[in-house]
Amino acid sequence: MNIILLGPPGAGKGTQAKRLEAERGMVQLSTGDMLRSAVASKSALGREAQAIMDAGHLVRDDVMIGIIADRISHPDCAKGFTLDGFPRTTAQAEALDRMLKEKGLRLNAVIELKVDQNALFDRIQGRASEAEAGSERADDNIGVLRKRLEVYQGQTAPIIPYYKKKGLLHEVNGMQGIGAVAKAIDAILAHKANKEIQPC
Repeated sequence: MNIILLGPPGAGKGTQAKRLEAERGMVQLSTGDMLRSAVASKSALGREAQAIMDAGHLVRDDVMIGIIADRISHPDCAKGFTLDGFPRTTAQAEALDRMLKEKGLRLNAVIELKVDQNALFDRIQGRASEAEAGSERADDNIGVLRKRLEVYQGQTAPIIPYYKKKGLLHEVNGMQGIGAVAKAIDAILAHKANKEIQPC
């Protein structure tokens, strides 16, 4: 199974991706982790990514797609992967589709963890108020979250109709407990698997 987990910061994508990796062998592909690994490997793509970041620029889509293409070629991705943090734009989604098609692969599902943004702010404020750092840290955390939510709504949210049109989009209530979210994701994957083995 190859899937994408979508959702704003704090929705629980990383938690579920790690669980899917542990329980199903679906490798979690985090943009940040892949970039760091590529740079550490000193591969041609890694060196190019390092030069771009050293210059203070965002890594280009074609470089990021190349890094993902290389990563999913590794044997540990044979059971599938979960993309967490990519794609972020419609252009990246289209480029990802082209690359997967060239490799004879495809996405099985795109799962959006739906969350209430006000509840996310409450969650961050609650955590910060319990921290020893005090109110200054709470303000910093809320400010960072607000900025990241703005970026998500402006850039990433528009890819939701892209995948909906392809019939790949599934919604899960991300405000449930971790176990309930996991059960909902597993039900989607089971439905997909059963559908794919049905005779034509």
